[in-house]
Amino acid sequence: MAVPKSKISRSRRGMRRSHDAISYGNHAECTNCGELKRPHHVCLSCGCYDAKEVVAVDA
Repeated sequence: MAVPKSKISRSRRGMRRSHDAISYGNHAECTNCGELKRPHHVCLSCGCYDAKEVVAVDA
């Protein structure tokens, strides 16, 4: 059976988990209005996706 020989310290455990943090995704520029938006999502400022208006946005 796989049993640890000694306790893993908090420091060593933290060093192992240092790469597990969720990174914030990159933002892309909207082709219609130029605002920053999440890739593959509807633009929140103009309501366009793939240069087509998908959602009506009140100005």
